[in-house]
Amino acid sequence: MSGWDTAMMLLWIAFKSVLLLVILLVALAMLIYVDRKVWAAVQMRRGPNVVGPLGLLQSFADLLKFVLKEVVVPDATNKGLFIAAPLITTILALSTWAVIPVNEGWAIADINVGILYLFAISSLMVYGTIIGGWASNSKYPFLASLREAAQMVSYEVSIGFVIITVLLAAGSLNLTEIVLTQKDGLGTMLGLPNSFLDWYWLPLFPMFIIFFISALAETQRPPFDLIEAESELVAGHMVEYSSTPYLLFMLGEYVAITLMCAMTTILFLGGWLPIIDVAPFNWIPGVVWFTLKALLVFFMFALVKAFVPRYRFDQLMRLGWKVFLPISLFYVALVAGWLVAFDMAP
Repeated sequence: MSGWDTAMMLLWIAFKSVLLLVILLVALAMLIYVDRKVWAAVQMRRGPNVVGPLGLLQSFADLLKFVLKEVVVPDATNKGLFIAAPLITTILALSTWAVIPVNEGWAIADINVGILYLFAISSLMVYGTIIGGWASNSKYPFLASLREAAQMVSYEVSIGFVIITVLLAAGSLNLTEIVLTQKDGLGTMLGLPNSFLDWYWLPLFPMFIIFFISALAETQRPPFDLIEAESELVAGHMVEYSSTPYLLFMLGEYVAITLMCAMTTILFLGGWLPIIDVAPFNWIPGVVWFTLKALLVFFMFALVKAFVPRYRFDQLMRLGWKVFLPISLFYVALVAGWLVAFDMAP
């Protein structure tokens, strides 16, 4: 490959990356609006309805407020790490989207070990939390960061075993291949066209539920937001943060939430595949199906926050280690045994 070809390839990758980031950040602003509207509807109140038509510009007004506020760095902090922590969280969260295929061939890097890349990056995000709590030089954010690290690590174990069951069924670590293997399943065995009956949510239903709940805990969404505890007006490891650094932490959290919605869509809901592969459903572009499915998962995330009471921390840890871990381990053995016994291994 010549130097010119290499330069053009790098420019193309850079263009796709910038385009993805712009679309993702605008989508996040709208998702935060949707989040608040869902909570308001469940609690029979209005939610954002003043800034812009129907309150659609509320998220952008909040962004402007955070950006224009003064950045306050307490004297006793480790200033370098204090500023670096939210950057680490946000950069790692955004980089996970490099391997997410929103349609066939629509990924910045369609690598063969995409699922391992995602698992590695999501595991590294805990360092932003720990560094932020430690650099604050205050016992409250430091203790909160340790609790959050324990929570994230605990539920990553369950998520890892859930992903293994999907990998056993799909026979690939490539996210595109995982979606394409869902073109055949229980529905096609019965002679039906490819449909939602072929997706992994049905044969792996217990793993689907465990993955969804673990995703809530992994991203500190209610009822597992014990670290931030919004109703107590504290912010966990972000207690000493304000303005743009606080915004970056929250941005990283919401990007992680959208990642979990996308992962649920890819692993269990057929990715960009239509709900049933007949006209007129298969006329709709795959990226539209992917977006609708991810929005459905996000809607469920928002509903859970609106009406499920918060757990105690000991209940949260017991759920992860004494309930989800044994069930997911059992299901890994069950799926592997089933595939070998009936010679169905891909």
